Amino acid sequence: MLNVVGIRFKRACKVYDFDVNGLDLKPGETVVVEVEKGLGMGTVVSAPKGIDAAAARPPLKKIVRRADSLDLERQSFNAEREGEALRICREKIEERKLPMKLVRVEYLFDSSKAIFYFTSETRVDFRELVKDLAAGFHTRIEMRQIGVRDESKMVGGIGSCGRELCCSTFLPDFAPVTIKMAKDQNLALNPAKISGICGRLMCCLGYEHGMYKSAKGKPENGKGECGGCPSSNPAPAAPQEEKGA
Repeated sequence: MLNVVGIRFKRACKVYDFDVNGLDLKPGETVVVEVEKGLGMGTVVSAPKGIDAAAARPPLKKIVRRADSLDLERQSFNAEREGEALRICREKIEERKLPMKLVRVEYLFDSSKAIFYFTSETRVDFRELVKDLAAGFHTRIEMRQIGVRDESKMVGGIGSCGRELCCSTFLPDFAPVTIKMAKDQNLALNPAKISGICGRLMCCLGYEHGMYKSAKGKPENGKGECGGCPSSNPAPAAPQEEKGA
C-alpha cells in the first residue's frame, strides 16, 4: 500500500498524486517535490490516501520535504527573476521584430530552466532569441507556444458575468465547447455574447448543456396535454333532475 496526496502547482491547474514519503501532511501545506529533471514546489490539496502500489503507473514521484523559509525565499527570488525575464524578453522580441506575444515566464524551482510561454498566429524562428536569453540568464531556455485559451487562463481577467474567469480560478482542463450547445439552450448566436475574452466560445456554455439536452423533445411549458391528475379537492357533482311521475 502506498500513501499519496494530491499536489497542485498553480491555481486552477491539474492535481497530481505524489508519494508522501513518510511525511504526515495536511491540505494547505507547501511542499518541495520531485519533478522531471529537478525539484518543484506545490501545495497539498487533498488528505493522504492509500492506493495499491502496483496500480501507480507511472511510478509516483516523492515529496522531498515541507517547504522551509529558505525554500520560500527561493520561490520569491524566482518570482522576481520571472518579472525581469518577461521585460527583457519582450524587448528582445521587439528588437528582432518577431511575430509573437510573450505571455508569461516561469522558472523551475531550482532555477535550472526558464520557460517562456508565447502566442503566435504563425510559425516563429526564435533560435537567435533563445541564444540572447541563454547568454543573459545563464540557464536553460524553453520556448513554449500556447493557444489563446491558455493565455486567458494564465493572465486571468473578468468575464461578461462580472466574475473572475472560470479557467483561471477553478477549471483544471478545457472541455470541448460547440456552437450546438448555444443552439440547444436557445441562446442568441451573437459572437460577442457567447464568446469569452479569449475570443473562443465561453466554457460555461457546457455547464448546463446536459440538462437542456435531456429536456429536448419534452413539451414546452403550457403546451403539454393534461394527464388527468386527480385533484385533492374534487368539485361537487352537479345535481341531477328528478324524473316526473
